[in-house]
Amino acid sequence: MRELSVVGVRVELPTNQPIVLLREVEGDRYLAIWIGAVEATAIAYEQQGVKPARPLTHDLLRDILAALEAPLRAVEIVELKDNVFYADLLIGDGLRVSARPSDSIALALRVGAPIRCAEQVLSEAGIIIPDEQEDEVEKFREFLEQVRPEDFAG
Repeated sequence: MRELSVVGVRVELPTNQPIVLLREVEGDRYLAIWIGAVEATAIAYEQQGVKPARPLTHDLLRDILAALEAPLRAVEIVELKDNVFYADLLIGDGLRVSARPSDSIALALRVGAPIRCAEQVLSEAGIIIPDEQEDEVEKFREFLEQVRPEDFAG
């Protein structure tokens, strides 16, 4: 397993499909996962420190895990099958629950849990951005500083 960090969320044009972009913590590969608008908003809210008046679903799950004293230890992106990513939540003392990567990432950000990816998945779907394209990543980071969670509303 390789640890990943969340670069951010953006909307891919012309389809207006949100993606979450992750990067290897100790490496140079990126992983782009197409996600739903609700999950994109949940991830963007957390990254921007937006606190909704009422808890979102991911906030509720965080609170339930805390109440049950069953901490989220990690998120693992474990498989890519037919262009669909699969993830597991590692909860408490060895409990593993299958979940969508987008929900898993939104939850991991809320509790500070590490996000990891199987080497096989990174080998298959990871991309290396050449030096000349690093400007694009920097533009993406600038975009993330200006985008609002409401921009992902369908």
